Amino acid sequence: MNIFDQKFGSSEAVVRYLDADFVILRPGNFVRCAVTGKPIPIDELTYWSVDRQEPYFDAQTAFEAYSAHRG
Repeated sequence: MNIFDQKFGSSEAVVRYLDADFVILRPGNFVRCAVTGKPIPIDELTYWSVDRQEPYFDAQTAFEAYSAHRG
């Protein structure tokens, strides 16, 4: 995705998270972190849970979510 692919305004994407990749089910510019609610641009999406199908803003947030759900 680049600046020419974006439409005016922004919209939330619907994504299916896979083991080492993800599939965009509904196009959009961002997804929301499951913990913080912060928008994550699709081209910066790095951390997610396949089991819970949740995106995370950064490594620390992903670790906190993992720690909260593993016990």
